[in-house]
Amino acid sequence: MEQYKQEFIEFMISCDVLKFGEFTLKSGRKSPFFMNAGAYVTGDALERLGEYYAKAIHKDYGDDFDVLFGPAYKGIPLSVATVMAFYRLYGKKIRYCSNRKEVKDHGDTGILLGSPLKDGDRVVIIEDVTTSGKSMEETVPILRAQANVEILGLEVSLNRCERGKGDKGALQEISELYGFKTNAIVSMEEVISYLYNREVGGRVLIDDAMKKSIDEYYALYGVKN
Repeated sequence: MEQYKQEFIEFMISCDVLKFGEFTLKSGRKSPFFMNAGAYVTGDALERLGEYYAKAIHKDYGDDFDVLFGPAYKGIPLSVATVMAFYRLYGKKIRYCSNRKEVKDHGDTGILLGSPLKDGDRVVIIEDVTTSGKSMEETVPILRAQANVEILGLEVSLNRCERGKGDKGALQEISELYGFKTNAIVSMEEVISYLYNREVGGRVLIDDAMKKSIDEYYALYGVKN
């Protein structure tokens, strides 16, 4: 596993973003782990988060793209932090773009924040995590309605490695439905492998009991990615 992935796993824990216990997801599933990207709330955390995303996006898509699109709301700070980090790390000026939940009809009008989209723009979408692909049902039509853009792919921070709406993983379903790549900074498979019986921040978060709960969860909802 790459060094930045190991660092990112520990970073999620230090920011209290990745938690282990008992959680009820929006889908109704009872999960032994939960990720809340809303816990990245300080300047230093957002700066580091942007760097991890930038490294992953550069590995997965290179730098031959024009726009990083972050769907509202969590995608807005993610896209801003990442384009700043991308410039610092790779010297490439990537435009950021996000959508509004409601179209603005005065001043800076329209549905978009940040850069306008132009015909021929190559776009990478950035999100925190996806379990069902529902956000793409809104995001992809917005992008394609603004201009004749090429969507290269989607980058999320964590691949939960579980089924989406059908029997395949949510990221795989998105890729097959829309015809673009999907990637994550890390997968839960990597998280589990790294954290199992390892002390991080003075705690062992995945001991034998928690590993058993995770295995039982994946027996119901898991997929191989």
